[in-house]
Amino acid sequence: MNRKITTCVYIVSLITAINVANAQQITQTVRGRIVDNITQSPLPGASIAIIKDTLILMGAAADMDGNFRLDNVPVGRQTFKVFYTGYKTQTLADIIVSSGKELILNIQLEESVIQMKAFEISANNRRDAVNDMASGSVRTFNTEETERYAGSRGDPARMASNYAGVQGTDDSRNDVVVRGNSPIGLLWRLEGVNIPNPNHFAVAGTTGGPVSILNDKYLATSDFYTGAFPAEYGNSIAGVFDLKMRNGNDEKNEFTGQFGFLGTELFAEGPISKADQSSYLVSFRYSTLQLFQSMHIQIGTDAVPNYMDGAFKLNFPTKKAGTFSLFGIGGKSGIDIIVSQDSTQTQQLYGDQNRDQYFNTYMGVVGFTHIYQINSSSYTHFTLSASVSDQLAKDNLVYRDSVERYSSGAAVVDSIIPKLRNNMHEEKISASFTYNKKFDARNSMKLGIYADKYYENNVDSNYASQITYTWVHRSDYQGTAILLQPFVQWQYKASDALVFNGGIHGQYFDQSNSKSIEPRLGMKWNVTKKQALSASFGMHSQLQPTYVYYEEALAPNGSELLTDKNLDFTRSIHYVLSYDVLMSSSAHIKIETYYQHLYDVPVTITPSSFSILNQGSSFDTYYVDSLTNKGTGENYGVEVTLEKYFTDGFFYMFTGSLYNSKYTGSDGVERNSDFNGNFATNILAGKEYKIGKKKLTVLNIGAKVTYAGGRLYTPVDIDSSLKVGDKIEIDSLRNTLRFKNYFRADLKIGLRFNRHKISHEFGLDLVNIFNTQNILDYVYSPNPLNPNAGPLQPEFQLGFLPIFYYKVDF
Repeated sequence: MNRKITTCVYIVSLITAINVANAQQITQTVRGRIVDNITQSPLPGASIAIIKDTLILMGAAADMDGNFRLDNVPVGRQTFKVFYTGYKTQTLADIIVSSGKELILNIQLEESVIQMKAFEISANNRRDAVNDMASGSVRTFNTEETERYAGSRGDPARMASNYAGVQGTDDSRNDVVVRGNSPIGLLWRLEGVNIPNPNHFAVAGTTGGPVSILNDKYLATSDFYTGAFPAEYGNSIAGVFDLKMRNGNDEKNEFTGQFGFLGTELFAEGPISKADQSSYLVSFRYSTLQLFQSMHIQIGTDAVPNYMDGAFKLNFPTKKAGTFSLFGIGGKSGIDIIVSQDSTQTQQLYGDQNRDQYFNTYMGVVGFTHIYQINSSSYTHFTLSASVSDQLAKDNLVYRDSVERYSSGAAVVDSIIPKLRNNMHEEKISASFTYNKKFDARNSMKLGIYADKYYENNVDSNYASQITYTWVHRSDYQGTAILLQPFVQWQYKASDALVFNGGIHGQYFDQSNSKSIEPRLGMKWNVTKKQALSASFGMHSQLQPTYVYYEEALAPNGSELLTDKNLDFTRSIHYVLSYDVLMSSSAHIKIETYYQHLYDVPVTITPSSFSILNQGSSFDTYYVDSLTNKGTGENYGVEVTLEKYFTDGFFYMFTGSLYNSKYTGSDGVERNSDFNGNFATNILAGKEYKIGKKKLTVLNIGAKVTYAGGRLYTPVDIDSSLKVGDKIEIDSLRNTLRFKNYFRADLKIGLRFNRHKISHEFGLDLVNIFNTQNILDYVYSPNPLNPNAGPLQPEFQLGFLPIFYYKVDF
């Protein structure tokens, strides 16, 4: 790509004039690549500079492959400006330069419709999505954000709960509840393919869990969508996590070790061949909660969760054949909650108090990616992957003698009755192919197809104790299914200030012969340099959790039928309008309003309050046969975000949401959905202090306060519950009661030491510092020592929980 660069010679000449003020000053190398954001083609001659205010301190120019290098960059936070004639200037503010690892930046510049002859240093730190064709309801995030926010535990899902429109009021799980939708409506995507639930202890049909398998150490800058997303995203009606893995360092070997509450980790990256610029990246983590149990530190449960996970990426660039990559993530987890061995009644965060539970899960994804640059205006991206997810559960009901046998007042176990045997196993082959083309500065296109082939092996039986005293088979199926999703989307830039995005997404599922054609439209208008207006519209659909299609029921002749195998997609229509105002170079306020109509929602044929819109946020699978796509729902609300990005050692963010989430079951009654909290607010702030004589040690202090509407719940039929030995809710009164509002305050303290070629970091995340008692639910747990007491007991969420870690990079 030949362009006249008016700034290159000037910036490069500055490099020779830079003198390091202190010969003992600790420095680091910053390098990376600068490319066009649509075509991914390199921008030779593009310039990058380290600036302070409007003063250029250091700079470099990209070579013919778009690579740049800055040596002897002082450690600490630095602000980078990237310039290229004909492209919009990009600011990367307050990026951490650490002594332990090189900083590698992959920068994408947007071509300007108006060809500029010179650059101008502007004060605009507005953050745009990685996906250039996103108009609204999207937030880009990076590794530092997942680590910065108090209470996020390095988890992208928990981090997202800080954003406007996302509800995070369940301490035991990281379910992402977007705008009142079920977490089932969330799509997880990694390296261009849709992946299974990336969480430990994941239950079939859910998208969350108590501990994430994902690790922010290998994630690159990624996008999170909360509605009306572009045409390339499908099989989702609520939100999308589009995750990218970064490449390992291709010049030097680097290592990280970390020990903490959430696990002990080892991480390594480096070159496979320096000459070919190939690299590797690998990580491994295992649970350390057993250590805490031995120290008698309360972790919210008497049972110890065991888990391990890992990831890798191998990257092989070539000169003519494109770039090849191999990647993978996976995790294994298990927990045994054996209440029959307890001498006294104890609280269990992950299970009920009247049953022994044995629960094991694992998931894994392995993939191959090829990116081929056809020419300077187009490229292709192909990914082929194989994934597996497995859930194995065994429950036994525990009955106790009501006669006191011990001085402690405990009751002896009278009998243990089998209750549940469940094994959900799903394998999937996934492929994605996309073609990206830029026709000129105004017009660009992306088209492609996603294909998934499912292999199901599901077995589930439930023992009908106190009713028929027989095992009831709810699922026993082996088979395959195919999901196809073609799409095309177009972007037209009327000017640098006005951009239109449009496209069509198609979807076909052969199991139920379901089809969908979904138009998507978006517009973004920068009314002034400080004001932006955007609007989005989209039709979206999603197949049901796959095991639902294979639920069995008895026919009149005694044979077993798959009653729900022909269920159609759940469908929705999104409307979004947002207004964003820059109050300064680093602070903005955004107001977004939305309306979502849901239809073709699975409900029971027999009149009831059941709707699939209420599922997906617990550790239980649900089995309700004879479903039909006749339910509806709607979500609407307004969201406010007031945010100062991390600059000058300080950040703050306030998010507030007022919303309503309703649904209608087959009984024709409109009710509050399970996720209708009505309001949610978050206040976050953080401050960074440089301490020590050389200011190489950094103290970070952050805080977060969450206040949100209480969870809805349903009155229980006590007599019926006692008869069957389990909680039976009054169907006609669903979601008519509400717990008190949710409140939680978190505090995070971190200390980072930069030393020559090594950095140390200590962190302490104090979750729920006021030990607030938030009720999660009422569980059925009769007290054998007091038969006259009610069988329902409140199940509280996490109390005060200190989470610490120590990390070393070298």
